Amino acid sequence: MSLIVQKFGGTSVADPEKIRAAARRAIRAQKQGHRVVMVVSAMGKQTDELLRLASAVSEKPPAREMDMLLSTGEQTSVALVAMAIDDLGSKAVSLTGGQFGMKTDNSFSKARIRSIDTGRIEKLLEEGNIVVAAGFQGIDDDLNITTLGRGGSDTTAVALAAVLGADACEINTDVDGVYTTDPRLLPEARRVDVISYDEMLELASLGAGVMHSRSIEFAKKFGVPIHVRSSFSDRDGTMIVAQAESESSPVSGAALTKDEARITVLGVPDVPGMSQMIFSAIAERKVAVDMVVQNVGAEGKADVSFTVPGDELKLTLSALEAILKRIGATGLTHDADVSKVSVVGLGMASQKSVAARMFRALADAGVNIHMITTSEIKISALVPRDQAANALRAVHKAFGLHERPSDAKTWASIQADKSREADVEDVVTRLQNDALEALTLTGISIVGKQARVTLDGVPDHVGVAADMFEEIGRAGIFVDMIVQGYDGVDGSTSVSFTIDEDDLDAGVKVAQSICKTHSMRDVRGAAGITKLSVSGIGLRSHTQVGTVLFEQLANAKINVEMIATSELQVNVVIDSKRGDDAKKCLQSAFAEALG
Repeated sequence: MSLIVQKFGGTSVADPEKIRAAARRAIRAQKQGHRVVMVVSAMGKQTDELLRLASAVSEKPPAREMDMLLSTGEQTSVALVAMAIDDLGSKAVSLTGGQFGMKTDNSFSKARIRSIDTGRIEKLLEEGNIVVAAGFQGIDDDLNITTLGRGGSDTTAVALAAVLGADACEINTDVDGVYTTDPRLLPEARRVDVISYDEMLELASLGAGVMHSRSIEFAKKFGVPIHVRSSFSDRDGTMIVAQAESESSPVSGAALTKDEARITVLGVPDVPGMSQMIFSAIAERKVAVDMVVQNVGAEGKADVSFTVPGDELKLTLSALEAILKRIGATGLTHDADVSKVSVVGLGMASQKSVAARMFRALADAGVNIHMITTSEIKISALVPRDQAANALRAVHKAFGLHERPSDAKTWASIQADKSREADVEDVVTRLQNDALEALTLTGISIVGKQARVTLDGVPDHVGVAADMFEEIGRAGIFVDMIVQGYDGVDGSTSVSFTIDEDDLDAGVKVAQSICKTHSMRDVRGAAGITKLSVSGIGLRSHTQVGTVLFEQLANAKINVEMIATSELQVNVVIDSKRGDDAKKCLQSAFAEALG
C-alpha cells in the first residue's frame, strides 16, 4: 500500500468542525488505499494563548519550561483529531513527538532533528490505524521535551515522509497552493502548479509564509514530493519538486521581507580574518544573518554590511560593540526601517540583464535601493520600508508574474523522482549516523579568470543602479556577482560587480562613463580574482557555515575581497593565486558535510 503524510496547520484544526473535516480527509485517503500519517499543529491561536500565559507568570521563562508548555498545544490537537476519527468509524492513535521516536538535540525552542525511530508508527499502520503525530516537537537524550521552532510542524511532516519513504507529503493549509507572491499583498498574484525545491527554498527564506525553509531542505535532500493544498477544498494545489514550472521564464516568484534591519561595520582592516571575527561574534548569539555584502576595500579599509531580522537588531549590535575595538573598525551604523524585496528563478542563471530589469522597475516606481546582493537564482534589494509595497508590485509586474508562462508544467505532469529508492536508502544511512538534519553540502567550487569593477561614491538616489546595469548590458558584458553596500563617505554607496577577465577593459570603460555621468568618486578595476562558492542545503539554518568558511580562509591567510550570500550558496571573491588553496582547505573542513 502507498503511504502519504498529511499535515494540517493550526487554522485547519482551529475548531471542532474543522477537526472533523481534517479527520474525514484522512479517512477518505485511507479508504482510497493509502496508509495515512497525519501531522497536526496546535489549534488556531492556542500557541499565542500559551505564550500569553507564560508572560503573565514570568518575565523571562526558562527555555526548557517554554518547550514543555508549548508542546501541549499539539498534544491537545492530536488527541482531538484521533477522537474525531474514532467517532467517524475508523481507527486512530495519537502520538507525541517523543512517543513516535523523534530524537532531537537539546537546543530548546530551536531543536534540530537527529533521528526518527519509525518502528512504532509502522506497527500501528500495519494494524490499520491512522497515525496522528504531533508536529513541532521531539525529545532529547535526557527525555526533555523540545520544540523545533518556527515552521516546526512542516519540518516534522516532511521528515516523517522522508524516513517512512512516503509517496507524497500533503501540506494542508488555509491557502490553496504557492503563489508568485503573497496574495494578501498583491491580489494579482498567481497560483503556480509546480515550483522547484531551490526556488521554494529561496522564497521560504525570504518570508513566503506557505512553508518553512527547514522543511524544504528535507524534501530536497531526500526527494520528497510536497503537495501544498487547501484544507477546505479538494482542488489540486502546488507541487514542490525538483523541476521548475517554466524553463523560459527568468523569474518564478517575488517576495517581501518587511521587518529587516541593516548593519554596517565601517573601516574594517582589509586583512585576512576580519570577516571571521565579525560573523563568529554574531553566530555565538545564534542570530541568522541574511544579506551579506563586503565590498572591495580602499586604502586598507573595507566596510561590511548585512541584514538581520528586525527583532534581533539590538542583540546583534551588542555582539558587535564588544569586538569593535579588537578588530580595529572605526564604527557602526544601522537602519531599522528597511525591507527587502527579492526575485527568485532558476532561469535567471542563464539569462542576461535580469538585474537591470529589476532595478529599472524599482526606479520607475520611485523606489531607492540601499543594498544589493545577488546569487545564481536570486536578486535582493534593500529598500525603505515605506516604499516596500510599491517595490514588490513593481517587480512582480515587470517580470509578468501574474501571467502563466506558455511552457508552464502542470502538477499532474510531474512524477516522482525515479531515484526514489536510492533516496530512501540514503535516509536509512543518515538515521544510523544520527544526523538526519545534518548540513549537506553539494559542492565547493572555484570560478577562475574573473575580474571585478568597483564604483565608489555612488549617489544614494533612485534610478542609479538601473542606469548603471542597463549601460553595462548594452555593452554586452555579462555580470555575475553584484554587491552594493554603504562605503561610509557622506552617505554614499559603493557598487562592485564581477565579470569575465576578458571583459575587464570594456567594463572599466563603461564604469568610467557611468562615474562621470553620475558624479561618482572613483572607479577601480582588477583582474586575477576567483569566485569561491560553497553550495548546499541548510546554509542559512546552519549558522556555523559562514563562520567555518571565514575561519578556514583566515587561518590560511587568504583575504576576502567580496561576499554575497543566499539560501543555497555562500560566495566570496579572493585572489586567484590562492583559489586552489582555498578550495582544498574548505573541502577538508567540510569533508563530513560533503559526504
